[in-house]
Amino acid sequence: ISSSTRWQVSNRPAWPKSCKLPACPGALARPAPIDKDPAVPQPRSELEHFLGAIRFFTRLPVPDWVGHDSAALERSARYFPAVGLIVGGLGALVFGLFFFIWPKTLAILASMAATLYVTGAFHEDGWGDTVDGFGGGWEKAQILTIMKDSRIGSFGAIALVLILLAKFFALIEIEPTLLPVVLIAGHAFSRLCSTSLLYTLDYVRDEGKAKPLATRISKGALVFAALTALVPMLLLPPGQMLLGVAFAALATVWLARMFKRRIGGYTGDCLGAVQQLAEVAFYAGLLCRFS
Repeated sequence: ISSSTRWQVSNRPAWPKSCKLPACPGALARPAPIDKDPAVPQPRSELEHFLGAIRFFTRLPVPDWVGHDSAALERSARYFPAVGLIVGGLGALVFGLFFFIWPKTLAILASMAATLYVTGAFHEDGWGDTVDGFGGGWEKAQILTIMKDSRIGSFGAIALVLILLAKFFALIEIEPTLLPVVLIAGHAFSRLCSTSLLYTLDYVRDEGKAKPLATRISKGALVFAALTALVPMLLLPPGQMLLGVAFAALATVWLARMFKRRIGGYTGDCLGAVQQLAEVAFYAGLLCRFS
């Protein structure tokens, strides 16, 4: 066959453009895209939830792409103790730096000031409002109204002074070599205590900063939060650690029962109150001595 014959245009009619060629039986079909299971945590989304918890509970800067809607905050609840690790770590760092140039008391004051600044006194504000509400109100509506008032009353002012003094004097009694670990553990475990209310109680307001957390967290999220909070506990003496955990747990149960009995659940201020009292109770437990 000559080259001119081989490349001669065929006289057969062209295949209509509107028709599709039949698929070859042996051809491999292109695999369909695999959708990500929403129930399986994705690295990018989990990082966003972690950073969202940092944005909500601290003044630390986070990237602009981190979401701040209610759904994102709800999914970040499992990372609340992790935020405590960061806050406690900053407090421990400040204490370590100033302990070399100042007396222990001033180094502790600097550490407390650093944690207050980085959180914007967020939990302390909740503690004061809670004591104001439950100290000055009798009915549920009255308690919630007082707690929502931006002005601080005598109950709240006294409670703030007492909780800060208790924290300061408790930290003074702890050995300087152990104090950094105690700060990290105390901040993390106390936030686990407040997170437990998201699993056991209902949110009682129709609106508020903690409204996105109205949906109860899952058991898996609570277990993840507990494992996060227990990590620094491994560096503490076992006996003292167990007493600290027991005291903080008792304080949490006592407040949770009072919240349930008097207002039927919790508010954002209640979460802050639990964190503050559980932190001080944890330090007090560590200092228990039996002779």
